[in-house]
Amino acid sequence: MEDLSKTLAARLEKLSFENLTLFGKDNHLESWTAFLKSCRAISEAIPHQRLGVEPLSQQVEIAKAALSLGSLSSDEARVFFESHFTPYLIVPNESLDQGSSSFFTAYYRPEIFASPVRTENFTEPLLARPDDLVTLLPGEDIAELSGLAAARLMPDGARIAYPTRAEIDAGAIGEHTHPVAFVADAIEAFMIHVQGSARLRFPDGTKIDLTYAGRNGRPYTSIGKILIADGEISLEDMSLDRLKAWVRQAGQKPGERGRALLHRNASFVFFSASPVDDDALEPVAAASVALTSLRSIAIDRSLWPYGLPFWIEADLPWHDGAMIPFHRLMIAQDTGSAILGPARADLYFGTGDEAGRLAGNIRHYGRMIVLLPKSYVP
Repeated sequence: MEDLSKTLAARLEKLSFENLTLFGKDNHLESWTAFLKSCRAISEAIPHQRLGVEPLSQQVEIAKAALSLGSLSSDEARVFFESHFTPYLIVPNESLDQGSSSFFTAYYRPEIFASPVRTENFTEPLLARPDDLVTLLPGEDIAELSGLAAARLMPDGARIAYPTRAEIDAGAIGEHTHPVAFVADAIEAFMIHVQGSARLRFPDGTKIDLTYAGRNGRPYTSIGKILIADGEISLEDMSLDRLKAWVRQAGQKPGERGRALLHRNASFVFFSASPVDDDALEPVAAASVALTSLRSIAIDRSLWPYGLPFWIEADLPWHDGAMIPFHRLMIAQDTGSAILGPARADLYFGTGDEAGRLAGNIRHYGRMIVLLPKSYVP
């Protein structure tokens, strides 16, 4: 990462914190708490759940400095950020679809009913990481895999493209994996894949947390965009509930339109499961830290190091559905197969139905400012 501007296909416009007029009014104690999680992971070199670019050497120094401090007030945390970082506005190249603005979406952790075994009401499996899945490093160039993010390890040591969603549904990896739980139907499982985690509630009242454990490396395709492009649902009417209803009405059995739509997204996600000891615990992110609601973001892991702070400025329907300013310091702690490009962020909204309702409404443009260590000059 000697020159971020070359890697990013974007211009980094140096600012001062005086340019961020609402920076001083943020609750920096919240962002500090989230930041410290990343500092511990960086300082201890904890392996990432989803590999990304290495942290800047200056990030390691800042992480150790942060961890050496005791508890801070919001003002003291703000002073730390201002003393150790320089803000840069991310201005994408004109060739990018979003022009000069950054694009924001949001995600959440579903909490849904499920079963540890297949039953009449719970028929769709969520699968464990297969034993023949090999995750490729960002930028790893294997010509025969055409830039895919994962491969299938064959008995002779060769690596080939991993099966698609349709092929997995048809049983292509049955002997290499097993279900960790079952949910009501295919669209419910599909949306858990999209979010990358879930909290499942079993009939006996126990709960388990599902955590991302890998994916088949195939490109992500938005089925919502397909339905809009095909005229099935208008852009104005598109919502998570509307999308689910369309798939269920269209049918989810093999050969039916609903299942065929799901197969148009070839990407498939695998999970690990753990018992829930504390309802308040949030899911573990790609950077191997627990997410913080409205303080963690997912970024393109091939471009940005985990642990960097980002100042987000946008008008979003993020509280009670009303369009109000969202000006917050967020920490890069996660990633996603649909989060591509330098001016792209997915905002983590928390767990449950209300978080999902709000997150589903976020598809907006704004300003994305990266805080880079003062001693680093791009």
